[in-house]
Amino acid sequence: MSDKPTVGVLGTGIMGAAMARNLCRAGLEVRAWNRTRDKAEPLAVDGARVTDTPAEAVEGADVVLTMLYDGNTVLDVMREAAPALRRGAAWAQSTTAGTELVADLAAFAREHGLLFYDAPVLGTKEPAEAGKLTVLAAGPEEGRAAVGPVFDAVGAKTLWTGEDGGAGSASRLKLVANSWVLAVTAATGETLALAKGLGVDPAHFFELIDGGPLDMGYLRAKARVLLDGELTPPSFAVTTAEKDARLIVAAGRGSGVRLDVAEATAERLARAAAQGHADEDMAAAYFASFDGEDRAD
Repeated sequence: MSDKPTVGVLGTGIMGAAMARNLCRAGLEVRAWNRTRDKAEPLAVDGARVTDTPAEAVEGADVVLTMLYDGNTVLDVMREAAPALRRGAAWAQSTTAGTELVADLAAFAREHGLLFYDAPVLGTKEPAEAGKLTVLAAGPEEGRAAVGPVFDAVGAKTLWTGEDGGAGSASRLKLVANSWVLAVTAATGETLALAKGLGVDPAHFFELIDGGPLDMGYLRAKARVLLDGELTPPSFAVTTAEKDARLIVAAGRGSGVRLDVAEATAERLARAAAQGHADEDMAAAYFASFDGEDRAD
């Protein structure tokens, strides 16, 4: 293997497409596959070879990168790719799959002779496009020379959490981080909804907290998405955020931890989706505060 590995990217949605594009920009050979081929086609302009099947994308690849909807989807797609997987290849599994399926994914890797890396990423559309994600990674030293250039191309930082990807240490940390992201997003929506209900100008709230300990960039970013009506294209969609919230609740329950805020956030996101906001940015959880359709302005 050269110092620039060949990478098979499975899943080219919001995050996967941005990651594949940055792999191409780093000079790596990239084969890209997506169930809906139209979502992968634009990557051809960046130099990726778009394939019709997962097997074509991974054939001979040094690294397989999965960025799909959930853990079950990852297993289904990897089973489709199985006949073409090269024994000894590294598998960087970046889908937020929760904690329950990591062992199954690692078992699949062992069965097919792959070096398994539990490697979810922290960040949404903009940092993904800029190659500024944070990669949370766990996996053996043996294959890090292969996955290193991949992580460097998609992220500004790689945080190693262990040498056993199957133990799920990176996925557990990702859920902890996402619990904070989702809580802030839900609180932002509720705060703006209350301001609307009470007839308070949101600008006065932001003036009140400006520069103080209650101020934070993420709060302002999600508020701006709502107030400026920029919910599409999403940075992180409502349906995906709901999926992650439910993974967080399940992980907490499995550890004897009750997560009331995460559970309520999942329900808020589900209500927003039912109101027609499923494919909008997760800031659209705001609309769950109202019985009917309403606006932030």
